[in-house]
Amino acid sequence: MQNNIFLYKFYYQWWKNIDKSIFLLISFFFIIGLFFSLVSTSLIAADKLDTNSYFFFFKHLIYIFIGIFIIFIFSSLKTDQLFYYSYFIFFITLLSLFLVPIIGVEVKGSKRWIDLFFLPRFQPIELLKPFLIIMISTILSSARNSNLYLKYLLSIVLVSIISLLLIMQPDIGQTLLVVFAWAVLIFTSGINIFFLFGLSIFGFILLTYLIMYVPKFDYIQSRILSFFNRDTGSHNFQSDKAIESITSGGYFGKGIGEGTLKNRVPEAHTDYIISVISEEFGVVAIILILLLFLIFTYMVFKKISYEKNDKIKLVLIGCVSLILMQATIHIGVNIRLFPTTGMTLPFLSYGGSSIVSISILSGIILNLTKRKIDN
Repeated sequence: MQNNIFLYKFYYQWWKNIDKSIFLLISFFFIIGLFFSLVSTSLIAADKLDTNSYFFFFKHLIYIFIGIFIIFIFSSLKTDQLFYYSYFIFFITLLSLFLVPIIGVEVKGSKRWIDLFFLPRFQPIELLKPFLIIMISTILSSARNSNLYLKYLLSIVLVSIISLLLIMQPDIGQTLLVVFAWAVLIFTSGINIFFLFGLSIFGFILLTYLIMYVPKFDYIQSRILSFFNRDTGSHNFQSDKAIESITSGGYFGKGIGEGTLKNRVPEAHTDYIISVISEEFGVVAIILILLLFLIFTYMVFKKISYEKNDKIKLVLIGCVSLILMQATIHIGVNIRLFPTTGMTLPFLSYGGSSIVSISILSGIILNLTKRKIDN
């Protein structure tokens, strides 16, 4: 009886303090992601795996249940507990990223996954990103160190180590995402614009050198050349099919289950989910999804405007920027604004690591935007 009362009070406090508008929007994202998973993966499971046509749907449903549990855990912690546990988890996930070159599973020429017998296969960088935001924000907002440039140096070292590990996989898409999140945080912290410009030039020169002269990154050079010259290379197939699907869907789509992209392009339910959605539900669906992401961003930034703690501000800005940038890259690749790169759409794409990652980010956002009262 006492346990039931305690659980009721705990849940009541949680529900009373969180920002319900942000929570409901996150929940809605997951619901429409589950729906699109159903319509985009049922035929894949039936035709290619010769199994229950709802195989991927039920896996996605399990991932979402896990994600909801993660959101509840992270959003219910006290702020100091959230940061304390995040530092601990950061070092564990960083260790797992170090292990990728050693025991990682190679998929399509890249080692990005770890497959341990006691855990489902996961992508360490997806789990690391939310806690990296917290680590960088902690470094930049530290009151113990008043030397701003030393803070920048420490953050550069940390991001450089992670970027190097990602480049070794290789995974340029996630590398750019991590560097972008770091750049947003140091820009927000008040860095000298000329210093930031100098770092950007150095980063661009380094990336250009890697792509042009290191054999391991020939595939990136080929994708870039294919992007600017459609007759060069062989990396236009997926993006061409994606843009064809968006065009053929028109404004209002072909109808549920009438799309063909999910059967023609590998990983359509992950890296090209927005094209699958557009083909069956129309360009209007893409516009509405973009609008939802912008509303989500506005809600969080509105909370940031009232926040006085610099560390919390940086964490929230970093989390939202990461989500928004990942969505931008995903949609940009699908409509041929960017060269082809494997990037899931937050909340909506199929994939365990992706859903866990976005759930952690959502839990952190809900934690830091809730009312700071305990009664």
